[in-house]
Amino acid sequence: MTDIAVQNDDAALASAILARLGRRSIVLTGMMGVGKSSIGRRLAARLGLPFVDADTEIEKAAGMSIADIFARHGEADFRSGEARVIARLLEGGPQVLATGGGAVMNADTRAAIRAKGVSIWLKAELEVLLRRIAKRKHERPMLNTADPAETLRQLLFTREPVYAQADLTVQSREAPHDAIVTEILKSLVDFLGVPAHNGSGA
Repeated sequence: MTDIAVQNDDAALASAILARLGRRSIVLTGMMGVGKSSIGRRLAARLGLPFVDADTEIEKAAGMSIADIFARHGEADFRSGEARVIARLLEGGPQVLATGGGAVMNADTRAAIRAKGVSIWLKAELEVLLRRIAKRKHERPMLNTADPAETLRQLLFTREPVYAQADLTVQSREAPHDAIVTEILKSLVDFLGVPAHNGSGA
């Protein structure tokens, strides 16, 4: 198959997915380190949608970093602002929206995502997450503890049953991000009921 044929196939697939998606956003959930931002950007590019990172939008709204919000105001205040920002962003769909690791622990946020999005849990094993976040501890206020690995283990234990309520689950692993994006597209085709003749290029 020529590059042009592949591009045309991708365009047809994206068009078919967007037609079924309507005004809903594709919302990526999961733990810190699963690749929501990097995978989300690639997914948005494949679909011709804008990519929005909720954490970036929270920092813009607050005028400070997430680490500073945690330090100055505490987690409860951060979560309240996070819920407001995500609710506002969901009004602007369709888009690919990456959420923070704890965002879906808020029941109102989960309800807003169900109403205005298709949620995808990017699931990763603990060992994969530990490798990815080891170099960026300072950027993860939830892990600035005496034992980050144990903290992460406890967060996974608490959060995974909630993440599992997502519409779709895709494994984030040590594989090219484009391959994971292709898996997401195939999952969306199935979930949205995209006609088979439009899905051949996934």
